[in-house]
Amino acid sequence: MGRSSSTKDAQALFHSLRSAYAATPVNLKIIDLYVGFAVFTALIQVVYMAIVGSFPFNSFLSGVLSCVGTAVLAVCLRIQVNKENKEFKDLPPERAFADFVLCNLVLHLVIMNFLG
Repeated sequence: MGRSSSTKDAQALFHSLRSAYAATPVNLKIIDLYVGFAVFTALIQVVYMAIVGSFPFNSFLSGVLSCVGTAVLAVCLRIQVNKENKEFKDLPPERAFADFVLCNLVLHLVIMNFLG
């Protein structure tokens, strides 16, 4: 009996999450897709390293840190662009995107330097 109620609870939770996410603006969904792609790319690199090996370890580390850093910066952009977030209500979305681009530029300059 406990198993049936937990299944119904899980289905109700997934349904409420799906209906809440349906109300999310398109620009936030695009950022979510970008974050998912960055994390997926990092996972692919880790799987490749586990299968093939990590001979140029700096290259592997740079690739994974680039993906993870980009995902973190995209999450920060999503937080700043979200209209429901009252903490950044005075920040225009253009400024948040400019900060995202500048931080990505600095991140990738550091990563290119790390490659050696």
